[in-house]
Amino acid sequence: MTLWRIRATVDDRPGYLSVLTASLALRGVNILAVQVHTTEAGAVDDFLVDAPDTLDEAELVAAVERGRGRDCWVARSEARGLADQPTRALGLATRLVRDPEDTGGALRALLGADEVAWLPTRVAGGIDGTTMQLPDPAGGSYRLRRAAPSYTPAEYARAQALVELAATAARRAADHVTLVLPDGAELLVRPATADDLAGVRELHEGCSARTRQRRYFVGAALPSPARLRRLLEPAEGLTLLATTTAGPGRPAGRVVAMANLVAEGDEAEVALLVRDDWQRRGLGTALLRRLLGQAERAGVAAVLLHVQAENGPMLRTLRRLDRPATLERDGSVVTVTVPVTPAAAPARAADPVASAAAPPPRRSR
Repeated sequence: MTLWRIRATVDDRPGYLSVLTASLALRGVNILAVQVHTTEAGAVDDFLVDAPDTLDEAELVAAVERGRGRDCWVARSEARGLADQPTRALGLATRLVRDPEDTGGALRALLGADEVAWLPTRVAGGIDGTTMQLPDPAGGSYRLRRAAPSYTPAEYARAQALVELAATAARRAADHVTLVLPDGAELLVRPATADDLAGVRELHEGCSARTRQRRYFVGAALPSPARLRRLLEPAEGLTLLATTTAGPGRPAGRVVAMANLVAEGDEAEVALLVRDDWQRRGLGTALLRRLLGQAERAGVAAVLLHVQAENGPMLRTLRRLDRPATLERDGSVVTVTVPVTPAAAPARAADPVASAAAPPPRRSR
């Protein structure tokens, strides 16, 4: 028996696929897998079959045509073709997460392309027979070509999803930066993921009760796992983690700070938690600057920070940002609003954050 790939167009009508499969079965062809690609010209059926060694390509084409198939393409397949399409796509997705630069190779493997080229110009995506063009979210575009068969809309959608995944993975890799603090200590700053739950819980356990109370306002108890999960991957926004790098007596990967940016409309709320032994070393300022940069790229008009009036270290951190800000005090809580787009920036006050120590009038409710 020999493995073959067969692709043919069949009228998208009840019973037509069964006529084609019956024609193949009469010749001892065993269908191992089938995918149906819907097109304007009809249903394109893609088969992986096991056929008797006595059948050649011409006889398989004839069997398809007798089964009311047209535009038939037949080619020998290998054992790896036995892996179904979802399994192959997931494998390629894993490959791209590890190496986003291999997008061209992943596209070639996904679609069996003979040629994959990256173009510096961005073009409209689409398919034209055996040529496919895909916009690259990072800029430019990909052009794929193969001798046969023609590409289908379903294949275009798969390729587009793979390219978007690669761009996301590349952006995440670019967001991993090494931060050097004024005292020479090095930390890795990166976006958080759901896999960081254990490390973030350890961060909270390593903070003093006072530090946790300053961050959450409502007591010093550890946040629930459900709340930590929401903080790690907010629906709208970003969470950054600072983790240790390897050094004498210091294991790599320990989370020592967490900075949250949660967007709502044209504003975003920012909060910060730094382990006690890493405070007063410039880490909080560096994390807040990165979050403000992210807010600017996201088009947020302003960020809000809620700070306890007695939290002098945090107020000094805000002052070091050297940005215009407005303050409102409500009892023991100071709300600091920092514009992040030029249109939203008010006239700069003289040292506004430093004035938080002197209670302004309570705002009306």
